[in-house]
Amino acid sequence: MSRLETRQLQYFVAVAEEKHFGRAARRLGIAQPPLSRAIRDLERQLGVQLLVRTTRRVALTEAGRTLLDDAQVVLNAVAVAENHARRAGRSVSTLRLALKADYDAGLLPRILEVYDVLPVELLLGGYGEQLPALHDGRADVALVPAPFDDRGLDSEPLISGPRVVALAASDPLAAHTHLQLSDLAGRHLPYGHPADKGEPTPPFPPHSPLDHSQIFNLIEVGSAVWFLPAWLAERFPRPGIAYRPVEGLDPVTLTVAWPARSRSAAVAAFVDAAQQVARTVRTRKDQRS
Repeated sequence: MSRLETRQLQYFVAVAEEKHFGRAARRLGIAQPPLSRAIRDLERQLGVQLLVRTTRRVALTEAGRTLLDDAQVVLNAVAVAENHARRAGRSVSTLRLALKADYDAGLLPRILEVYDVLPVELLLGGYGEQLPALHDGRADVALVPAPFDDRGLDSEPLISGPRVVALAASDPLAAHTHLQLSDLAGRHLPYGHPADKGEPTPPFPPHSPLDHSQIFNLIEVGSAVWFLPAWLAERFPRPGIAYRPVEGLDPVTLTVAWPARSRSAAVAAFVDAAQQVARTVRTRKDQRS
C-alpha cells in the first residue's frame, strides 16, 4: 500500500504555495533539482498529475488542489502533535502568549499583573505569525489586531483605536495635517501593496517578516509608507518620520484570540484578565473625554 511521507507533503505544499520551483527550493533550503525529482516521484506514486509546469510558473491541477487542501491539514496536525508532546514532557507548565512586539496597546504589563495562574512565556514574532502559532500548538493564546482569519479560533475584542500613516518627514504630504487615502496614490506599503487601497487583508504572500527598525528605515528614505496604530506611533517618535491621520483608514482593534478547541482553564483566566484590564482602560479614556 502506498504511504505518503510528511517530507513529500512539505515539498509539494511549498511548490503549490510558491507556484515556482526556485522559490520553493529556497524556502525549503534545498537545491531545485532534487525538489523537482521529488515532485515527479510523488506524481508517479499517486498516478496523477499534480502540477502544470511552464517556463515561468506552475499551476495546480484539480488533483493538485485537492492534495494541497488535505496536505495542509495533515502537516498542521503533525505540527500540533509534535508541539503538544514537547510541552507535555516539560516539568514546568507555562502559558504561551504569541504577539508582535509593541502591538499590545500598552495592556500587556497590566494583564500580567492581574493574571496569576501560570508563568507566561512570550512568543514574539513578525506580523501574521501569531495565528499559525495558535493553529499548530506553539501558542495557547495571542494578542492580535483585527481583522484576521478567525477560522478555528475564538476571540474577544479588547480595545480599539485610530490608525495613522507613517511617511518620510521630507515627503510633501507631511506638510498636511490630515490626509485622504487617495493622497497616497503612487506610494507603497512595506510589502509592496499600493497604499491608496488601504491596509491589505492578511495573509500576505510568503515573505520574511520585517521588524520595526527595518520598516522605519524604508520609510525614512521614502521607499515606503506604513499604516500603524496611533498607540504604536506614540512609542516611536523619530525625527525622520511624520505621522498623520488618514480619513477613510479603518481603526484597529486589539483582540485576544485562542484555539476554539481549547478547554484550558489557564487560557480562560488569561482572557478574563485581558478583558478586565481593557475595561479599566476604556473607562479611564471615557472619563477623560
